[in-house]
Amino acid sequence: PERRAALGVSLPLLQRDYRFDQVWFWGCIQGVRGAYYIAEGLGPDRAAPRSRLYSLNCLDWSLLTPATKEMLALAEHVKGRFQGDPSFEYSLAEINTEAAARLTVSGKEPVMKEEARLIATIEQIDRAVGIVPRGAFVKTPLGSVHENRHFEGLSLVEAKKLSSYFHFTDPVNLKNKTLLEKADLDPSTDFLDSLEHDIPRGSWSIQLEKGGAVVVLRSLLWLGLTFYHVPMTKQFGYVYFGTGEKNLDLPFML
Repeated sequence: PERRAALGVSLPLLQRDYRFDQVWFWGCIQGVRGAYYIAEGLGPDRAAPRSRLYSLNCLDWSLLTPATKEMLALAEHVKGRFQGDPSFEYSLAEINTEAAARLTVSGKEPVMKEEARLIATIEQIDRAVGIVPRGAFVKTPLGSVHENRHFEGLSLVEAKKLSSYFHFTDPVNLKNKTLLEKADLDPSTDFLDSLEHDIPRGSWSIQLEKGGAVVVLRSLLWLGLTFYHVPMTKQFGYVYFGTGEKNLDLPFML
């Protein structure tokens, strides 16, 4: 209750101070000695890079820099729990000697701060499992993406299908589809990758709760990511509560 009250006060102030169109509470990454609470600020174009902020107490927020390719490459080699201290430094030589030997530049051992790992982890989770229902957003002829004012929610039949949900990031599989496969797609709404072709198969769990009134999707690849949608309404969203570690054992568990 204390955290919820603090977020209720600080997020509207965050939206006002940074002049965001909307602020989403993204979730929480649990560390050994503390937790990172994450918020995302959105502008008019929903496809534009989002501003991400973190807080240790739900009141004071710090802006995170955008993720770079170097950060993402280094973060893949860092294993283990987050510490909960943004200034903590990981030495890759202690964690992964092979990767450290490859990434050593001018005789210096590669070192990664926890803040950089946090930025990379949020980016990885958003790319892999940040999802929205089909039709919730539309793409204009100019290429910008906006909320669809005509979206009234998925029907209960559609809400049970993985193909009704899209990754809210740049499409990868869509570019590889043939012209015949693209013939039935609406370019204004079907401009994202659907979940039905995710690898490994079975990495999503769909459940109906409250007697079918709410559809809940949980990711088994990033344990802790939960998406919800209330069919026939505009209510949907996702939140992540976990340790920030990818479930690499998933192919052996299915």
